[in-house]
Amino acid sequence: MGCGRVGSGLATALEAAGHSVCVIDQSREAFRRLGADFKGKTITGVGFDRDTLLEAGIEKADAFAAVSSGDNSNILAARVARETYGIANVVARIYDPERAEIYQRLGIPTVATVLWTTDQIIRRIAPEGSHSEWQDASGIVSLVEVPLHSDWFGKPASLIEKIAPARVALITRLGEGMVPTQSTVVQEGDIVHLIIRNDQIQIAETALARSPEEA
Repeated sequence: MGCGRVGSGLATALEAAGHSVCVIDQSREAFRRLGADFKGKTITGVGFDRDTLLEAGIEKADAFAAVSSGDNSNILAARVARETYGIANVVARIYDPERAEIYQRLGIPTVATVLWTTDQIIRRIAPEGSHSEWQDASGIVSLVEVPLHSDWFGKPASLIEKIAPARVALITRLGEGMVPTQSTVVQEGDIVHLIIRNDQIQIAETALARSPEEA
């Protein structure tokens, strides 16, 4: 939802990655930002209106990003997508960092404008595999963000190191970084960053994509 500079960039990036995309905006003129090569669907309407969402195919969607210029519209649309239609991968763009923290606690991943990049949003709505954030000069060790199976929520972060060949370097929670201790428990919405050898990343991905009991 939203076809401004961020929304149009996100839509074209997702389409280039092979995803089917539908863009909603109240202004038909906004769709010009998508360019002539955009093959996705466009819907003129209010992004939190259920009829508009149904026309856009929300019932079959895998992800929803609310990236209009209004905080209230974005969070309302994101909550409708999550709570009414059960979309698992939902993210909302929020200008006010304090409000963003509140919505994070409601289970809606948010990105404040000052932190915004298209890459961050793609990570939230299409979390496929790990994402390298840093690599040492030798190219042997990397800092990576690895998606966790939902069964990890409520489990000690230290358990990750017992199952995956990696160290938990930090956890991003509600937009803030924290260094985990032995008592730190993984919470829903946490972003876990691992220090790991590059040749061990796939092993860690496979292990952490399962529940702790199966890994």
